[in-house]
Parts: sequence; structure tokens; C-alpha cells
Amino acid sequence: MDLNGKTILITGGTGSFGKKFCEYIFKNYKVKKIIIFSRDEYKHYQMSKIFPQGKYPIRYFLGDIRDKDRLYRAFEGVDIVVHAAALKHVPICEYNPFEAVKTNIIGAQNIVEAAIDKGVKKVVALSTDKAVSPINLYGATKLVMEKIFISGNVYVGEKETKFSVVRYGNVIGSRGSVIPFFISLLKQGVKELPITDKRMTRFWISLEEGIKLVLHAIKEAEGGEIFIPKIPSCRIVDLAKALIEMFEKKDVTLKEVGIRPGEKLHETLINEEESRYTLENKDKYIILPYNEYINKERFKKYENLQKVKEGFIYRSDLNKPYLTIPEIQERVKKLLPEIEFINSF
Repeated sequence: MDLNGKTILITGGTGSFGKKFCEYIFKNYKVKKIIIFSRDEYKHYQMSKIFPQGKYPIRYFLGDIRDKDRLYRAFEGVDIVVHAAALKHVPICEYNPFEAVKTNIIGAQNIVEAAIDKGVKKVVALSTDKAVSPINLYGATKLVMEKIFISGNVYVGEKETKFSVVRYGNVIGSRGSVIPFFISLLKQGVKELPITDKRMTRFWISLEEGIKLVLHAIKEAEGGEIFIPKIPSCRIVDLAKALIEMFEKKDVTLKEVGIRPGEKLHETLINEEESRYTLENKDKYIILPYNEYINKERFKKYENLQKVKEGFIYRSDLNKPYLTIPEIQERVKKLLPEIEFINSF
């Protein structure tokens, strides 16, 4: 699907993804309109100062994905929906499980039903490594969200709506992520950087890389796929050391503070069971749906792709070689403008 001339709605659009998505789209496409759907009116106000109506083809739509009636109103005339809204904070979701369910699960159902009824053509949901073999409530709700979106393809009937999912890990440089946190501490002059666990590894993906994966799903998805990027991994210890060197803070040491409840040592993006349904090309993995009610004929375009070996696990500690400290520093330098932009409002 060509994005030019289309109306795109982003749920949770005032977050890190939505801000960068707007910047990228306005630079590279001539869309009819982007609709920012979010429940936080102050973030709407902040974002409207960067992307004002009139100067940009953008509209700010206050609403909550828990409110189906509001979604029906917002989806009128929309071609593409990118679903980025979620309650994401692991400990807060554990303490408020019913709220997480209402937003991450019931909200997902509302989006599927509104998209079908309003004739939205493409819907792409953002998922997370935490949905794979989940050990916390947040991950469990995102797993259910994935299932709802994949199965949504069964209910479209004669309509053209196609639902797909993109799944990736923590975004390097997004608001609240470890790099802005470490940089802030180093600028404050701290003598120790807190490290959860010195064995910890993470995948490396920037917001722009995540956006390009979403755009691929919008253009290519047949309905039911989960798209996962092939990206490098790094040790959190190496990331901290790289930043200490960059900011010339030779007297800063690392302090291991212990892993949080519900947190994993390593990110997993494909587990062993999913490997039976996973294809790959040079830059991504594609998990095809194993829902028996989804017509598999739609996936003929993938016939020439290679299947991964059964038992394959895509996990950050197994994804070697890791980025070296110089490679991390080079990537951070490229990301600094993005980090500054995302964390500026």
C-alpha cells in the first residue's frame, strides 16, 4: 500500500514512536493526514507545538482505546491504523492488573472491531519481546493483544481490512530507555552507573528502524503475519562502558543493583515453539499464523523464503557476535539527535 494520499491514525500517538513516526512520514511522504489519538491532553499540547495544525496535515484526537464509541468516531475515513497505545510499565501493570487488561486487551479488541466496521485497510500493532514466553502481566497482555490482532483477520468477512503485528525489543534512545537515563546520570556527575545485572543483554533497535519495520508491514502484510527485525545485540555492561568513555568520565564505576521482579536477563523475540512457523529473509523474520481459520493461500508470496530450523530461538544472548564498544559508540553518536528530539517534549 502506498502511503501517499492516505489518512493514518496512530493510537498512543503522543509517545516516542508517534513523535518520530510523524517526523519520518512528513519528511518522506505526502500523506493526506495523520491523526494522533491519545488520552493525554497535555502531551497533545506539547506535540502540537512541534507539529502544529495548519503547517502539517495533522489532527489531534483526544480519546482512550477503552472507549469503543470514540474509536468509531476517530476511524471515520481512516486508511491505516498503527496501534502503539499500551500500559507498558512492568511493576505498575503488576500492581494494577485490571487496568492493564482494560487497555492492552479490551482496547485491542475495540480497535479490531472498529477497524473492520469502519473499513480501515491496514492495521499494524506494535508488540514486544515481553510477549514471548511472558513472565509478567504486561507481557501476558501483549501476548493476548497479538492473538487478538492475528485472529482479527478471521472476522473481516468480505471487507479488505488486514491485521498484522511487528515485534521488537526495547527501543534504544526512546523516552525512559537506558541510554537517555545513563547520559542524564553522567551529565549530573554521578560516580556510579546502576547496572541491573552484569550478564544482561539486549537487542539494539532505533526508533527509525522500528518505524521502517512498521512501514514494511503496512505495505506488504497480507494479514496475520508477525514481522521481527534482524538486529544486533549488545551487553548492557558494554553499553555503560561505551558511554563512560564517550563522556570522558574515567572515574565512573558500575554498580550491580539486581534484576527487578518480572524482568528478564535476555530479550527473546522468537521462541522454540514459534520456530515451526517462522520464515526468514536477509533482514527480518516472519511468523505466519497457525490459526487454522486463516486462509493460508494469501501467503503464497512467501513461498521462496527459507524456513528457520525447528527449535530455533531468537534471543539477545544467543544473537552473536555482540556489538563492540566502538560499534556501540558509533551508533550512539548517530542516535544523539533522535534521542534529543524524543526526550525534548
